[in-house]
Amino acid sequence: MGEREVLHIKGRVLVGPQDVADELWVVAGRITFERPAAEATGTVGGWVLPGLVDAHCHIGLDAHGAVDRDTAEKQAVTDREAGALLVRDAGSPSDTRWIDDRDDLPKIIRAGRHIARTRRYIRNYAHEIEPGDLTAYVRREARRGDGWVKLVGDWIDREAGDLAACWPKDALAEAIAVAHAEGARVTAHCFAEDSLADLVAAGIDCVEHATGLTADTVPLFADHGVAIVPTLVNIATFPRLADGGQAKFPRWADHLRRLHARRYATVRDAYDAGIAVYAGTDAGGGLAHGLIAAEVEELVRAGLPAEAALSAATWGARAWLGREGLSEGAPADFVVYDTDPRQDVRVLAAPRRIVLRGAVVG
Repeated sequence: MGEREVLHIKGRVLVGPQDVADELWVVAGRITFERPAAEATGTVGGWVLPGLVDAHCHIGLDAHGAVDRDTAEKQAVTDREAGALLVRDAGSPSDTRWIDDRDDLPKIIRAGRHIARTRRYIRNYAHEIEPGDLTAYVRREARRGDGWVKLVGDWIDREAGDLAACWPKDALAEAIAVAHAEGARVTAHCFAEDSLADLVAAGIDCVEHATGLTADTVPLFADHGVAIVPTLVNIATFPRLADGGQAKFPRWADHLRRLHARRYATVRDAYDAGIAVYAGTDAGGGLAHGLIAAEVEELVRAGLPAEAALSAATWGARAWLGREGLSEGAPADFVVYDTDPRQDVRVLAAPRRIVLRGAVVG
């Protein structure tokens, strides 16, 4: 849209779960609820949500590490076409700052590069270091990212043959304090149970996957305000991973199967305890992009009410990440659907229109 063009959106504008307006306008790429003097040059009707948020998505990464620009662009376009207009990139070795100059691609909030123990993560993904270097690397990534740092909290210990915590408590506490001093929040990849209490004690802000939450650690997360991003579409791959590793690491394989079997109960217990739950797909490693609608559906399958699952990918997620939704003067980033997504979240899989920076891009 040009600076003088006006787009009129009619229907039901879901400003919040129960806050519904009848229309809005887009003027110079921004939202207004006041009718402008200029006539609309286009009209779109339907049910309107803020641009969806994928709070765990790796643009610029594939199963082998960093990808080239063409591949990263295709990933970003795929997410955009699924309605994900805001992405928290939870760790990547790629420099994707060039995307910030593209008005037709989603906005990215970066966590810098993963920080992992030596030989305790996927090859070519992370800075692989020992505990004595953790604070220095956290400071570095806090300065490189957009307000987040990503730790690998646990991974398979090949000697033990099972998932195991990666960092001692004192190293975590010092490093997370440094991140906070730099103005960054810290999140951690955690599949298993063992690392969670230490991470909470150290001041962690968020945990990715969080399949290891138990009756002991759920209250800790709730009391300390630690959010989770369950990535259930990724956890669905655990049985296949377990089958592939059964012969070499049977304890690890059995552990993955147990975590997978209780995944829905784990998420529902967290939600019921008051833990903030946000939607993320973990796309970009071994998982395809464009799966945010499937993740919201998985949250509902886990037992979250539809409005809570929607908020995990819209109103609540944007507030958590410090980004505007459907408010006066906000950037015009929203998705239009044929029917009310609060009644059936599966409608998210079929956007009617996608508006990004005020332009209709889908």
